[in-house]
Amino acid sequence: MLDLIRSLLGIYILIVILRIILGMVVEFGRIPWGHPVRRVTDILGLAVDPLLRPLRRVLPPVALGSVNLDLSPMVLIAGLLILQNILR
Repeated sequence: MLDLIRSLLGIYILIVILRIILGMVVEFGRIPWGHPVRRVTDILGLAVDPLLRPLRRVLPPVALGSVNLDLSPMVLIAGLLILQNILR
């Protein structure tokens, strides 16, 4: 049972990473609204954003010149990795 939970946590970590990458592609690539990449990003957001929203309220973005860096996905991934290691 613990192996299943650890596997699901690993899959969720990959979903968070994919959401980060696709979010950057959409943001910097200027993907139009109807594009499939944007749809996939929105669907992944439905799975990831409920956990990121509380973190974003506590952890504001870090200003790097004219860009704001959102650290909440990295904090979420770190927390999931810690949880995954606790379940060993």
